[in-house]
Amino acid sequence: MGGSRLDLLKNFPYRRLNALLEGLEPSHDPLFLQIGEPQDAVPDLVLSTVNAHAGLFGKYPPPNGAPDYNEAVARWIEGRYGLGAGSIDPVTQVTALCGTREGLFQAALMAVMRKRERMRDPGIAPAVLVPNPMYHVYFGGAVVGDAEPVLLNATAQNGFLPDYAGLPESVLDRTAICYLCTPGNPTGAVASRDAVRDLLALARRHDFVLAVDECYSEIWFDTPPAGGFDAAHDLGGTDNLLVFNSLSKRSGSPGLRCGFVAGDPALMEPLMLLRSYGGAQVPGALMAAGTALWRDEDHAEANRRRYLNLVEIADHHLAGIPGYRKPEAGFFLWIDVSAQFGDGEAAAKQLWAKAGVKTLPGRYMARPDPVTEASPGDPYIRIALVHDPETVGEAMTRIGAVLRGA
Repeated sequence: MGGSRLDLLKNFPYRRLNALLEGLEPSHDPLFLQIGEPQDAVPDLVLSTVNAHAGLFGKYPPPNGAPDYNEAVARWIEGRYGLGAGSIDPVTQVTALCGTREGLFQAALMAVMRKRERMRDPGIAPAVLVPNPMYHVYFGGAVVGDAEPVLLNATAQNGFLPDYAGLPESVLDRTAICYLCTPGNPTGAVASRDAVRDLLALARRHDFVLAVDECYSEIWFDTPPAGGFDAAHDLGGTDNLLVFNSLSKRSGSPGLRCGFVAGDPALMEPLMLLRSYGGAQVPGALMAAGTALWRDEDHAEANRRRYLNLVEIADHHLAGIPGYRKPEAGFFLWIDVSAQFGDGEAAAKQLWAKAGVKTLPGRYMARPDPVTEASPGDPYIRIALVHDPETVGEAMTRIGAVLRGA
């Protein structure tokens, strides 16, 4: 592909991990904690609803989501964020997504086109602001949209929340879209309500899209994390805001592929237009199940208690180990292993060989500096707490032994 912008896209993390561990034999029965895929049974509500609506597999699904689904999402948003009844219009402010990956990607394409139309100098590239480490789809959207990815490191020094406001005015003025993931993947950091509000205000001053990825918003332990709609409430409207969420984590149903994007009608309209050309629709029977799940909080609360238990198990085994910190929300551990191993790749190899536990090097969740080749993810490993308590307990016992003995 010599010279193609596609050269900027690296293999996704799990292919890189397979290459790293190739040839290594684990000394124990393997445990797989590298991917954030919930391992518990899907809610009973899913199977019963899909079966009841199986006839919809014989019909094309509505391009922007079934009216009942979008209505359920709108009402869920209002309840979750304490908005008044009818605050969110399910027709103009909500659309279904086949998971959130495609919507997050397409939002960059839409936002970059929007910014180009508004910039005075067509020779200047729009900017896409991306946290580093990141969900790589953000970076991919910038590259494919022919924009400049501007990476902002999320480190322990800044509480794992990038300082977007500290960018030069010249960068902010050409910014098309800014991605904020809260609670963060992979860091588990949570942005405060003030921080989200200030970032939305910044987006309005410089006329860029704030895309808030809230896929882990319902896995919290003390207080529900603030989100984009809290900021919209404080600032009197959804201008410049798009919020993304799904049932993959909240409801333990990643295979359902039911997500949504909601927010500013002036942004939703061009995004829905773009999706009409290249967006995937969620099958009707699956959307019916998604509708039922958005309307039910009991299973989500049970799911939350389950993850709290898993985090407490991890904390029991790993507290006191240098580099360990308990996540604020979500189900990932983001452990600095530089003191024991130098970097996350070395740690992942040792944990696989000595403990039979597959983890993800933090480098694979980040982009390196083009000059130094260092990345903010280098010192870390990411561990997904998604299995049953017995499996997580066994994994933490093994990991703790390796980290303490290094």
